[in-house]
Amino acid sequence: MLCTKLINARFLTMDPDHPVARQLGIWQGRIVGLDEAVAALPAREVIDLQGATVLPGFIDAHVHLPWTGFTQNTTSIAGCTRIDDALAIVADAVARKNTPGAWVSIVGYDQRALGRHLTAAELDTVSQGHKLYVLHDSGHGCVVNTAVLDLLAADVPHDNGFLAEGAMGAARALRLPYSQEEVAESIGRAARTCLAEGITACAEAGIGGALFGHTPVELGAYQLAREKGLLPLRVQLMVSADRLRPVGAHEADGIPKALDLGLRTGFGDDWLSVGALKIFTDGGMMARTAALSAPYEGLDHAGQLQDDPEALAQSIVDGHLGGWQLAVHAIGDRAADVALDALERAQGLRPRPGARHRIEHAGLIRPDQLPRMARLGVSAVVQPGFLRSFGDDYAAIMGAERAPWLYRGRGFLDHGITLVGSSDRPVTDGSPLRAVQFMVERASASGRLIGPDEGITVDEALHAYTVAGAYACHWEDRAGSLTPGKRADLVVLGDDPRGVDVSRIGDIEVVATYVDGREAGK
Repeated sequence: MLCTKLINARFLTMDPDHPVARQLGIWQGRIVGLDEAVAALPAREVIDLQGATVLPGFIDAHVHLPWTGFTQNTTSIAGCTRIDDALAIVADAVARKNTPGAWVSIVGYDQRALGRHLTAAELDTVSQGHKLYVLHDSGHGCVVNTAVLDLLAADVPHDNGFLAEGAMGAARALRLPYSQEEVAESIGRAARTCLAEGITACAEAGIGGALFGHTPVELGAYQLAREKGLLPLRVQLMVSADRLRPVGAHEADGIPKALDLGLRTGFGDDWLSVGALKIFTDGGMMARTAALSAPYEGLDHAGQLQDDPEALAQSIVDGHLGGWQLAVHAIGDRAADVALDALERAQGLRPRPGARHRIEHAGLIRPDQLPRMARLGVSAVVQPGFLRSFGDDYAAIMGAERAPWLYRGRGFLDHGITLVGSSDRPVTDGSPLRAVQFMVERASASGRLIGPDEGITVDEALHAYTVAGAYACHWEDRAGSLTPGKRADLVVLGDDPRGVDVSRIGDIEVVATYVDGREAGK
């Protein structure tokens, strides 16, 4: 007897052997059959989906759950366009804290909306003896007040209190880590938001590191979240490369650096597992720290790498030799050159054709870089929501020649590069359906077309958030399509993304999300 039978729906399976079905059978959290294979089987529960469209659960291959959860519970200056208004919100947060000497965190900071960066001197006027930490929306910078600057080493660079990349990490290191309990609660808040948008699995993009980590025992916080029932979707954890340390393994192993006990990609189970090693090569476009091969339009610099190119390359090589899948953060094209050079070197030293290394973001990829990515077999894990939300700005700072190369779609697919959808939540909107809409129409929120030749089909965009996401996470044997034997993770939609006008895809209702054959929230 089946546990559940779902009937009267249009199942878009993403499986070419059985692309569309009308009913689906579930037993012990797995799909056991479609259509006639289950039509005559009894079930404990039969659910009439009343003509809805059903897809495999969306996979967000690059997300920051704790950061998202903390952002949801932290004072924000998002939407402020005047310096005085932003400072007034900070002053109110300080007054509510009212513990001189304590830290006060603020999120939602974006200098583009304000016209310029806040300064330490301005924050001093409202700090009332507190240490202020105002996080940039990109996650690649922050503004702090003088009380924080006074605690930093003299050689930590800043611009009137604005700290970027490694300098921001130095400020973060001054603070006590969050408790595992706090991190677990934050993970739970973010996970519920993901479920509401049809996401059933995701890859957490970097735990334990200086830039995005929240505690040196962050993996334990995820375990705690699971034990407390706060982890209602499947999560694969990328480990920040700065957590690796030299090890004295046998020379035959060829492993120069590792996590303690040799933990690496693949450890865990269907709910919580260790995924790729996260390696940062540059910053972000919002903060103007993505490393480009030519300067930003209107600026006298081309961003920055996170470290000396050879040091970055060695981290990539060490991770590859250590048996990891690599998720190399490279937004600018100069950073992508560093990543591709190092991956080529690593594969030459120890060929691992099945490693499935990934370029995270691949925000600006030149035409000459596409064949290299294809030869190396790397996936492009992109965030279409960036251009939907920030496309006007990104196009302006790239200029007419480079703007069509931003967060490509068609260029990757035409070269045989696996195109993987993701959000980088909470940097911008996390909805897979709104991202699918952008991937097809290539229009920013204002309606500006950005690289329209990079548009792809609805089917290809859905593939990026299902089949390709599963492939990028080594989950293709258990997720990504509605195929017998795979997890019964699926999303029920109020309309068919392939049957509505493209401009309406992002507004399709997510009626329900099923994980392990059970409707989330019930």
